[in-house]
Amino acid sequence: MTIKAVLFDFSGTLFRIESTESWLRAVLAEADVALPESDVIRTAEALERAGALAGGAFPATAPTGELGDLWAVRDQSAEHHRAAYTGLSRQVSLPDPALHEALYDRHMAPVAWDPYPDAAEVLAALRERGVAVGVVSNIGWDLRPVFHHHGLHAHVGTYVLSYEHGVQKPDPRLFAVACEALGVAPEDTLMVGDQPAADGGAAALGCAVHFVDHLPAAERPDGLRPVLDLVG
Repeated sequence: MTIKAVLFDFSGTLFRIESTESWLRAVLAEADVALPESDVIRTAEALERAGALAGGAFPATAPTGELGDLWAVRDQSAEHHRAAYTGLSRQVSLPDPALHEALYDRHMAPVAWDPYPDAAEVLAALRERGVAVGVVSNIGWDLRPVFHHHGLHAHVGTYVLSYEHGVQKPDPRLFAVACEALGVAPEDTLMVGDQPAADGGAAALGCAVHFVDHLPAAERPDGLRPVLDLVG
């Protein structure tokens, strides 16, 4: 098998979102809201249990009712995505209700994301080898500015984002769009992701699939390098 293209997931694969505590502290500072240190820590822990940070931990308890319905389709539109995550956030009391929207806005900021330590090296090596690269993400906002900010955009040939197509992984149609955009057959394509339930959908199309661990960036310094061995 000759790999002619590699598709990457975004969150937990190429990039990692900041910690929930860092996320909260940034928003409080921007809004000039002061909280006792114990309240900051307690609130951050509550937001993490709620799953309110997109790209962070999933909700400790699966959402139900209207919020549960939104959660199931959260990546199919920008409106669903914002409503789902601000809905989770609103389960936690904050000093000002406007902070819930501010938290959502913060998670889209390029500075809230860090590339994994070996991401630039691996993407550059694939480009040098003539292997096409695409990003296929379940997401509700435009992640391209994150790649631009961190200097990785030049390595990416196409972005296929669920909210722009109205379908989300594991739907094979999303991977098919990426393969077509790169001009490669699925059987010549490798999908790299951190969520088997979502990213594994590429296998139904005929792509090879490789999984990485969803860990903080500092705890996964070289998790992407095996991709270069798989490509050959």
